[in-house]
Parts: sequence; structure tokens; C-alpha cells
Amino acid sequence: MEAPVNTEKVLDIVRKHEDGWGGMIAVLTDIQYVFGYLPEEALRIVASATDTSLADIYGVATFYRAFSLHPRGKHHICVCLGTACHVRGAQMVVEEFERQLNIRPGETTLDGNFSLETVNCLGACALGPIVTMDNDPSTKVRPADIRKILKTSWKTDTEATDSLGVTVAAALGQEMEEATTI
Repeated sequence: MEAPVNTEKVLDIVRKHEDGWGGMIAVLTDIQYVFGYLPEEALRIVASATDTSLADIYGVATFYRAFSLHPRGKHHICVCLGTACHVRGAQMVVEEFERQLNIRPGETTLDGNFSLETVNCLGACALGPIVTMDNDPSTKVRPADIRKILKTSWKTDTEATDSLGVTVAAALGQEMEEATTI
């Protein structure tokens, strides 16, 4: 169940971008920054405050892939599937993330630590396949690189050691005790 949305916080964001429909992308961007995604309750508040139909707001929110209607993981992974990345093996990279994390694109791990998404282009075609984790790019990624990418995020994330340790340990075929010493 979603946590309650702070109505005043949402209204402050709407007031900050008083240019009506022209500021809708900025409003949604700020809401997603605050909540980590676009909660339905927040979108209803925006619709009411801007006298815009909820359908129109959903139209914007679903048109742009940068917006998410569902909570994303603590670590957000994007794999480019643009033409240049695709011909260099990006689909195999996606499949390896699916195996390692037991999720598909658009999903979040049960522990809430990772979400996986595919995008059409990240703008670095000569360096593909490109993967970003928390907006940090990795270039020329191969399926064998996925373990290293996941390990790096785990080593730098001391807050989620237990739940992330289970996820990464399982993905790497290690026992929990070994995983915590990485």
C-alpha cells in the first residue's frame, strides 16, 4: 500500500510552476524527485489544483519514460536498447540482469533495492551497450560485467547491506557470510 502523500508538498510544487499546462513536465519531475515516483494521489491533487483532467496528466506521465507510476528500486538500472546498443548485444545484457535479479524490465526486486528499465537511446551509441545505474554510466557492457556492476553498488550501499546482501549473494552464488566481506 502506498504511503500517504503530503498534499501541501504537492501544492507547493504546483505553485512553484505556475505556468499551467506548460509547466506540467516540471511539476511531474519535481513530484517524482520528492516521492521517487508519481503516486496516483499526487496526480489527483495536481489535476484538481491545475484544473486539468487526470487523463491528460496521465498522458504526459506515461508518454515520457523518465516518469514512473510505480516506486523504483533504491538502485535504478537502465539498459539502452537503441539500434547501436542492440546490435552490440544489449538484449543479452538485459537477460543477464533478469537472471541475476530475478526481475524483468519495468519491475523492482522484492527487497526494493533494484529496478530494471530499458530505454531507446542514452545518446552514447559508439560506446554501447550502455547501462546506467543511478545515472552512473557503464560502457561497452557485456553480460559478464553485470556481477561487477551489482557488486559495486552493493559495496557502496552500507544502508541496505542485509537485504541487498541476500539479493547479490544469491545472484553471485555466494553465502551471506562471504557476501558481507566483499
